[in-house]
Amino acid sequence: MATTAYLGTGGNNLLQPSLLSSSRGCRCRSSPSKVVIPARPGSGFGNLGFNGRKSVMWLIQNGVSLNRRVKTSVARAEPDQLGEGGAKQEVEEGHKVSAEENWVSESQQKASQLKKRVIFGIGIGITVGGIVLAGGWVFTLFLAAAVFFGGREYFELVRSRGITEGMTPPPRYVSRVCFVICSIMPILTLYFGQIDVSVTFAAFVVAMALLLQREIPRFAQLSTAMFGLFYCGYLPCFWVKLRCGLQAPALNTRIGAVWPILLGGRVHWTVGLVATLISMSSIIAADTFAFLGGKTFGRTPLTSISPKKTWEGTIAGLSGCVATSVVLSKIFGWPTSFLSAMAFGFLNFFGSIFGDLTESMIKRDAGVKDSGSLIPGHGGILDRADSYIFTGALAYSFVKIILPLYGV
Repeated sequence: MATTAYLGTGGNNLLQPSLLSSSRGCRCRSSPSKVVIPARPGSGFGNLGFNGRKSVMWLIQNGVSLNRRVKTSVARAEPDQLGEGGAKQEVEEGHKVSAEENWVSESQQKASQLKKRVIFGIGIGITVGGIVLAGGWVFTLFLAAAVFFGGREYFELVRSRGITEGMTPPPRYVSRVCFVICSIMPILTLYFGQIDVSVTFAAFVVAMALLLQREIPRFAQLSTAMFGLFYCGYLPCFWVKLRCGLQAPALNTRIGAVWPILLGGRVHWTVGLVATLISMSSIIAADTFAFLGGKTFGRTPLTSISPKKTWEGTIAGLSGCVATSVVLSKIFGWPTSFLSAMAFGFLNFFGSIFGDLTESMIKRDAGVKDSGSLIPGHGGILDRADSYIFTGALAYSFVKIILPLYGV
């Protein structure tokens, strides 16, 4: 009689008889009375030997006990699995906390940048106000310095990667000559009173420098250089013509009547000074109201050139600009007509928005956010003065041509 059995791992039956057979007629094989069954490593049984049915029953009982131990171990392992799930939850919570910390950090950084922007904006406003009041050479030299850095930023934008992909920029020495000439133009305007001859001479010098260069000249080089002379040199000179060229006293100015003699007295309050103060203040109001209105009510984009500008912000800026012009006209007593003050406000706003969009177009083609980093929190000179570039010419034309034309 031969008995064959093996230890199984599935179900509750640790021991499953696979074959129980008796061969009475087989003489070729011996009939061992003892079967040795190797157990799996780590089971605690070692090599099991048993005789007959009693040993089998002993193994079954011990197998059931082992199965219970395995179930207990699994049950004890479940808290570990729960611990892994808790660990995953803790990791997710850690990511959420990290995201919240990053958001708080970005908010603090934006608040710090806004604070820096406001502080430097107030400082610039006070400084420029004092320079405008001083007038003369002080105002002209300050404007010449601003033109120098603004022209430098413009020609750096022209040489940027975004613009140079589609055209050939002027040589670097031509760019340097251009923004140096631009910075001299305000001084020539103050000295001669006119800018036409100096601009024509500057354009001739730049064109000859481009045509006589070793490399083959390109039209893009000539066009960008000429526009630089016009944009950075010729247009800002109208602020000198407005502030220093219109010397007629503003007789109806209330502040001028009580202005100290040591600071120039009533004669100091000219039409040019009053027009410059109203124009610059209106531009500041337009920028401020447009920013606040766009932040609060902005929904409809104004143009693809500057995606952040909205129609709601533009309307708010226009309202603030016109209101400031009207209020200051009542304070200064110029212009005397309400309609003239409103027209002056409209003109200042359209000049400021046109200059802003023009500079945005240049920066968009150049692929940069700011024209420079000269002013902390504000970017470069062009970022801060873009609204003033075209406005000076419009304000001067309004005071010099439109008002006398209608006898105001």
